Amino acid sequence: MAAESQTESGNCSAWAAKDPSGVLSPHSFNRRTVRHDDVSLRITHCGVCYADVIWTKNRHNDSVYPLVPGHEIAGVVTEVGSDVKGFKLGDHVAVGTYVNSCRDCDNCNSFLENHCSKFVFTFNGVDTDGTVTKGGYSSHIVVHERYCYKIPDGYPLEKAAPLVCAGITVYTPMMRHNMKQPGKSLGVVGLGGLGHMAVKFGKAFGLKVTVLSTSESKRDEAISLLGADNFVVSSDIRQMESLKNSLDFIVDTASGDHPFDPYLALLKVGGIMALVGFPGEIRVHPATLNLGARTLSGSVTGGTKDTQEMINFCTANKIYPDIELIKIDYINEALERLVNRDVRYRFVIDIESSLK
Repeated sequence: MAAESQTESGNCSAWAAKDPSGVLSPHSFNRRTVRHDDVSLRITHCGVCYADVIWTKNRHNDSVYPLVPGHEIAGVVTEVGSDVKGFKLGDHVAVGTYVNSCRDCDNCNSFLENHCSKFVFTFNGVDTDGTVTKGGYSSHIVVHERYCYKIPDGYPLEKAAPLVCAGITVYTPMMRHNMKQPGKSLGVVGLGGLGHMAVKFGKAFGLKVTVLSTSESKRDEAISLLGADNFVVSSDIRQMESLKNSLDFIVDTASGDHPFDPYLALLKVGGIMALVGFPGEIRVHPATLNLGARTLSGSVTGGTKDTQEMINFCTANKIYPDIELIKIDYINEALERLVNRDVRYRFVIDIESSLK
């Protein structure tokens, strides 16, 4: 844990955690002036991700306070640098989990900036000028144009915010592993912010979607609300046995520790399981993979090209995250509810109307 030298005045209003209690309160600081390749946006909405809990509470022992969280940002362009060609005043844009990278390595040149060794987190990251980044629980943000995404006309800003974290996190492995194959079968482990987007993408891809959850209480919402074709209680051995060797793909969004062999056994020969959560450890019996030629693959967020593609896909196919819109002064209660898994399925802060 570190403390940043900072006064309680500046050109940007925000809510920040001041210590590892994780309690947020009003704060102000200075954003940088717009450079030649920057875009400045007035933030209208910011989604709430579990990462906001992790870093406000210093769970990785690297938090720098005051810490302004938030990496699911949507807003309106208010200023552009002299060399910016892709954005203009009034454009609706989004900013996701990172705001910089080296822009010169193989990964950056392949639009895999999320895997650049020098990529910079949107909050609690160290930018190239040595400053600590501050996120979207704030009135505005200044970002290099490469890390801004156009939100097409008509797509609601409050719905766009979660796309650049929850949406792209599941979309990326689904596209990488060619899951867009109508008639194939998909299992989705976990039904939270990420899981419900995986279900929506799966249905849009024409897949037969099975939700796997430890909670029977989620059956109705999985099928009636989200349109899943099947629901299985993963702790029920009989139900899991009935599903063995039946799925082409699995997207595992669960971050709590859980066994992997029972899920991998659900895959057909050559099936692929994509892990996007962060459990404490992974234990797999080699036979579960080898005897079925199965693949266990990891993934984290997505590159800039894929992110813009995903936003455009959601617009064209009318895919919208299910959200609960909140005011900024409710954020501490919202984070507590998030820890207790009491949200369907993403909190989004109405920054524009509630941040003073």
